[in-house]
Amino acid sequence: MNVQSPLTAAPDVRDQFPAIVGWHYLDSAVSAQKPRQVIDAITNAYARDYASVHRGVYQRSADMTLAYEAARARAAEYIGGSAEETIFTRGATEAINLVAQVLPKEGRGRVLLSALEHHSNIVPWQLAGYEIDVVPLTADGRIDLDAAERMISEDHRVVAFAHVSNVLGSVLDARRAAEIAHSRGALLLLDGCQAAPRLAVDVEGIGADFYTYSGHKLYGPTGIGVLWGRKALLEAMPPYQGGGAMIDRVTFARTTFMPPPQRFEAGTPHIVGGIGLAAAIDWVEEIGVERIHAHEAALVAETRARLRELGFVTLYGPEESAGIVSFTVDGVHPHDVGTILDDAGVAIRAGHHCAQTLMDLLGVPATCRASFAAHSDASDLDALVEGLHKVKRIFG
Repeated sequence: MNVQSPLTAAPDVRDQFPAIVGWHYLDSAVSAQKPRQVIDAITNAYARDYASVHRGVYQRSADMTLAYEAARARAAEYIGGSAEETIFTRGATEAINLVAQVLPKEGRGRVLLSALEHHSNIVPWQLAGYEIDVVPLTADGRIDLDAAERMISEDHRVVAFAHVSNVLGSVLDARRAAEIAHSRGALLLLDGCQAAPRLAVDVEGIGADFYTYSGHKLYGPTGIGVLWGRKALLEAMPPYQGGGAMIDRVTFARTTFMPPPQRFEAGTPHIVGGIGLAAAIDWVEEIGVERIHAHEAALVAETRARLRELGFVTLYGPEESAGIVSFTVDGVHPHDVGTILDDAGVAIRAGHHCAQTLMDLLGVPATCRASFAAHSDASDLDALVEGLHKVKRIFG
């Protein structure tokens, strides 16, 4: 096969991932593998540099505090934001819950979502008491922004969309989404979990009001995520949790709180998670996120072409997607496909992908999903296709 991409001639990228030796990992959309640079940063942070942050008066604590706050600045800079507007969370799920729970509604009780949202961008709004309106999709699986423009009203406090679909890989016209939200005084929150690893993001250029992404999908550790929000909005939001580190002064009668972002970071933070995330961002930027996206786009195009040639596979989503291909095999449940591919040394995701509402719309209980990363190459696609031939032989 001939995948034309900027990373095709860089096999050393694959060599930087020790956990995928002899394995075809096509499940990066759920969680990315970690390059050696990130693993070493995490190991050194625990084995050589570790101390708690913000409160120690000894040198190592001061040094770790500087490293942790530098990681916050890197996480902010990566998406075009500022450190004072950037909150570390346990992941994007917690970030969306935070906004849903404490953002003042200002008399507006509705949120505008789309039919392709992850459960983490549906359930938090339900729990927070919002009424949900659902924007349909276009025929090729993109959020229908023409419909969104017709649906938006002054009752909507928030428009919350996936920047990139975790099932279909479709990319949102985020700037237009911001214009639509702001036309009725609503705020735009973008779920950037699938976008941050593969697209250049500029929250100011987009005009977003909140942006979330998770570390573990960006080649970093689990348990660390980012919520960026406009300063004035964060300052108007009360704390999400109470505890140490987020307080100014505590008495039994009254407590006052630190300004954002510390106001939203109760307790000892995931210090090493922040440092690991910064190392992951450094690694991505050394390669170039645009090169990674071009590489994944080339793999997507080749994958869709080769799966279509098989004649027993149904493809979902747009032809041009960001690193993700969802499909089903005729007459075979996706779980069975995933099991047989696993025996062949190929790891894909099989299920509803935390997007049951989208599965209902597609008319299937589940799909198979192959998702790519910087380390993916032609051998992964060859193994996938060979494995699908095996599925066909077994199930007829």
